[in-house]
Amino acid sequence: MVEDSRDIAISAQGINKVFNLGADEEVIALQDINLEVEAGEFISLIGPSGCGKSTLMRLVGDLLQPSSGDLLVNGKSPRQSRLDREYGMVFQAATLYEWRSVTKNVQLPLEVMGYASDERQKRAQAMLEMVELGAFANHFPWQLSGGMQQRVSIARALAFDPSVLLMDEPFGALDEFTRERMNLELLKIWDQTGKTIIFVTHSISEAVFLSNRIVVMSPRPGRITEIVDNTLPYPRDFSTRSDPAYIKLVARVRDLLRDAIGSDAAQDDEVP
Repeated sequence: MVEDSRDIAISAQGINKVFNLGADEEVIALQDINLEVEAGEFISLIGPSGCGKSTLMRLVGDLLQPSSGDLLVNGKSPRQSRLDREYGMVFQAATLYEWRSVTKNVQLPLEVMGYASDERQKRAQAMLEMVELGAFANHFPWQLSGGMQQRVSIARALAFDPSVLLMDEPFGALDEFTRERMNLELLKIWDQTGKTIIFVTHSISEAVFLSNRIVVMSPRPGRITEIVDNTLPYPRDFSTRSDPAYIKLVARVRDLLRDAIGSDAAQDDEVP
């Protein structure tokens, strides 16, 4: 037997999630999810609203528990990985504390974890430099644009050096141009850190631009209908979106979503 030498960061085998089990309002959110994510991969989850993308991410992040199946993060239960501080989370809202400076917001998880003051300062400044906000360390969130606030949120999630970064539509509320710039910033951060990234999005073009694999999900009950390998070379930049291979892959993912949804709902770039 040949041993599997891959370094698996996330393993989901036969995962099901049912809300309100046994009640009249029972909802099957996820059904028979099987997915392996290698360490250092950038994976996007895409599908129609209500398909369970965010639910799957919350299961990985130990914010929810599966109804059945086996789920491991770095070879451990999600709960143990959370206790071991092995992943950071970024959501659509930056959720920064308005009364804390940018530096103090980034330092918050380090304070909770008991890092010494000088180490908190050092790590926070390094992360702010990485997201190109070093000059804004003493500003407050209300003084920053939406895109800048999300960069602070990413810096905070990376401050304690987690191996996995979970991102739930982090750029969904941004305008198109800011969103494209944030895509470039995120790819740069991924290249610099080598983190495993799980990224939830409704945008086909965003998923294709960012990911090395795209997980296409069906309407509820959410199932994985296809996993698309993305062979577009890195680094990617604005010119990538004009590449015929990129355009072809966007069309392929759109067709897969249309087949999964069973309607013309995936004709637009944003999946409803």
